[in-house]
Amino acid sequence: MSAITIYHNPACGTSRNVLAMIRNSGEEPTVIEYLQAPPDRATLLRLLADAGLGVRAALREKGTPYAALGLDRPEWTDAQLLDFIERSPVLLNRPFVVTPLGTRLCRPSEVVLEILPQPQRGAFAKEDGEPVVDTDGRRV
Repeated sequence: MSAITIYHNPACGTSRNVLAMIRNSGEEPTVIEYLQAPPDRATLLRLLADAGLGVRAALREKGTPYAALGLDRPEWTDAQLLDFIERSPVLLNRPFVVTPLGTRLCRPSEVVLEILPQPQRGAFAKEDGEPVVDTDGRRV
């Protein structure tokens, strides 16, 4: 079992970039496709606490029922927002990555570099061609 876990959505470019950066460090993470295997409430709470985030900070608006549900309204409690995420996991922003060095919501994708135990093994550019790491494995 890997020491790194990514809560991944393969349809998301940011998530794919993060997964590629993990692999560029020489690690093969445990990949949890969270839309098919959503984290339970206790796991959600642990991810949020370990990442230092409140529930609202982990909500995804784009491409979700966020607006239709009125989740921007301040009267929703954290418990209620977690209920919405449990019913519709697409509301959880991604990707969350857990390593021995910490837990982060990796948006932008370069955030993952803060918590990878191993350095990058070479150059890395995002899918759109934006360079992230140079040929010496240093952040650009």
